[in-house]
Amino acid sequence: MKILDKKIAVVTGSGRGIGKGHCVNLAKMGAAVVVNDIDLNQAQAVATQIQDEGGRASVCDANIAAREGAEQLIDHCRETYGRIDILVNNAGNLRDRSFLKMTDDEFDAVWQVHVKGTFWCSQIAAIAMREQGDGGAIVNTTSGAHFGSFGQTNYSAAKGAIASMTYTWALELARYGIRVNAIGPTGTTRMSDTYRDADGNEIQLPFIDPELNGPLVAWLCSDRAKTVSGQVFGCGGSRIAHMKQPRYGKTLVKDDGWECESIDQHLLSQLRGEFGALGMLGEPYPFHDGVLPTGS
Repeated sequence: MKILDKKIAVVTGSGRGIGKGHCVNLAKMGAAVVVNDIDLNQAQAVATQIQDEGGRASVCDANIAAREGAEQLIDHCRETYGRIDILVNNAGNLRDRSFLKMTDDEFDAVWQVHVKGTFWCSQIAAIAMREQGDGGAIVNTTSGAHFGSFGQTNYSAAKGAIASMTYTWALELARYGIRVNAIGPTGTTRMSDTYRDADGNEIQLPFIDPELNGPLVAWLCSDRAKTVSGQVFGCGGSRIAHMKQPRYGKTLVKDDGWECESIDQHLLSQLRGEFGALGMLGEPYPFHDGVLPTGS
């Protein structure tokens, strides 16, 4: 018996790349999969591959960037298979631009898909899982970009929000047997084959098979992971890394409270060494000599 036998899964944005890999691996482990993508032809190609390999799959081109689309997607799953056990929030987009040049439309376009799409799909799916009464699994998609990523204010903010929603939903949904985790995947896709450095230069990244994230997602969605919730994992290629929840570090205490003079006396001498790597790529802290204007 496969670890996802009799489970029903929905994967958003899964016509290509990382999402396709999730679908293929969920199906390999026994789940029936709804392949969701606004490109219906791509979704059908993934579903056909799964069916040719002996799995079960259907397609839905609902646009989860609106609540109506999220409802349509979850309704399709329940009407087709009678229930929903697994939701993988994978759909995403990019509108990269440096902070001072980013427009409202560019910010909103990313926030709408990543944050609101994840919220809508998860809320609707979780209500259905609660009604079914036997639990379920939600896997969100965050990114190391929420540590800071040049030219990606919108994307970084969205991925940080998704990590925070993951922690919160894990606490709220546990009473219904619903586990909520997230991954920060790595893989070469149309969205992630290059990145821009702090000077705005486009850097080509080495190829990483995007489908290698799928096995972890399949495992997290299985009953084997029943003790895992509220966790974020970096994955892809050869690695699985536990991403630590943000937490307070070294703490200074002054019984009668702090004033500017005492802060100036103690803060840098005590905390300067705590200023670690900054940004998604873990660059050494760059501001020990000060932050000074270098030109427009």
